[in-house]
Amino acid sequence: MRWALVKVSLAVTTMVVVAFAIPLGLVVREMARDRAFSNAERQAAAVAPALSITTDRDQLERVVASAGSDAGMAVHLPATGGAAAVGLGHRRAAEGDIATVRKLGRASTSEVPGGSALLQPVALSSGEIAVVEVYVPEADVSNGVATAWAVLAGVGLALVVGSVAVADRLGVRMVRPARRLVAGAQELGEGKLGARVPEEGPTELRLAAVAFNSMADQVVQLLANERELAADLSHRLRTPLTVLRLNAASLGEGPAAEQTRAAVAQLEGEVDTIIRTARDAKPRTAAAGPGAGCDAAEVVRERMVFWSALAEDEGRTWRVAGADRPVRIPVARADLAAALDALLGNVFRHTAEGTAFAVDVHNAEDAVIVLVSDAGPGIPDPEAAMARGRGSGSAGSTGLGLDIVRRLAESTGGDVRIGRSVLGGTEVRIWLQVDGRAPVRGGHRGSVRRRRAGRLGSTFNRPRSHP
Repeated sequence: MRWALVKVSLAVTTMVVVAFAIPLGLVVREMARDRAFSNAERQAAAVAPALSITTDRDQLERVVASAGSDAGMAVHLPATGGAAAVGLGHRRAAEGDIATVRKLGRASTSEVPGGSALLQPVALSSGEIAVVEVYVPEADVSNGVATAWAVLAGVGLALVVGSVAVADRLGVRMVRPARRLVAGAQELGEGKLGARVPEEGPTELRLAAVAFNSMADQVVQLLANERELAADLSHRLRTPLTVLRLNAASLGEGPAAEQTRAAVAQLEGEVDTIIRTARDAKPRTAAAGPGAGCDAAEVVRERMVFWSALAEDEGRTWRVAGADRPVRIPVARADLAAALDALLGNVFRHTAEGTAFAVDVHNAEDAVIVLVSDAGPGIPDPEAAMARGRGSGSAGSTGLGLDIVRRLAESTGGDVRIGRSVLGGTEVRIWLQVDGRAPVRGGHRGSVRRRRAGRLGSTFNRPRSHP
């Protein structure tokens, strides 16, 4: 905007200067020419009275000398009474021009070397026509023109520079509030809820700043209300959790009782975390940095131990592969555990008892792939299942579990895909980037990732055996 105003001001001022300066310069040049020829006419008029009285050469020479420089004036007398024509002074005009002026009886100018000559006819007492020639040098015709043009050019340049400076200041006055508004919007988009912009500048930008600040205040208020609502809703779960914990305590001893009590304790911990996060308005886990993360193999083994008891109760066969050695990934342990629980919970929730399932961990060059597959009926519409809040369409499906898995993968630059497993049911592939590169939404790198996934997928889909 700033440079646009400067360019517009420069163009407009330049056109105005050209429109006025060039005609004014031409007028100055014409005025200088008229002044030079007016002086020449006055010199010629000073000789005319003497010519009307006498044609004596000596007297005329004295008159010419008194009227002006004899080098710049000449008098041409016609031949009378058998006497030859007489010429006084230095003649520069051509004989033909002089004869034409004498014949026509009116003044004229002719071009001569170094300038122009004014030819003024004068009537003699004998009735003949004499011609007075006044030389006008080119320097007299252009006297002061160059100075006038220089002054006009200087004034025009000063006007252009001044207009550009004024436009630049006006542009700064307009651009600076706009830039502050852009910076404030970027900060608000980055999560800096305290971002505000000064309400100053032109009227339109000032109104925009007022609207932005009002919007930011409303966003802060809405987020605060949502946090309070999440905390209140989570707090309401404490009462049924207390009942579950008391009931679990009365189950006695045994693996199933211990797992039930562990699940209740874990659920209480998750509810407490949600309440604290909502109250403090802080993320539950810190952003992964160099050295941060967890061992995916260890988390997989731990969660499979938890789900294995329920699998045995329902007669499900299961298998874990690739979790026998450490596999570091740049995500928090609790986040990976929540994603695995969401996928395995879907297996138990949406497949019949006795349906087999498996979890595979593959460590590639720059990524870790976690596969959760089952022998169930599969998902009819994988794209709809990945949409947050839509689910697979079956009873009890909210669509939030797969969204948790998707956000976990995309936080590392990876992705989640749903396909058909060799067991005959659903296969959910979690691709987790481990090279620290930013998420990629397409382009060349995305195509490379898909080709790698295809090669790994051909390895994953080999027949498996189940215990």
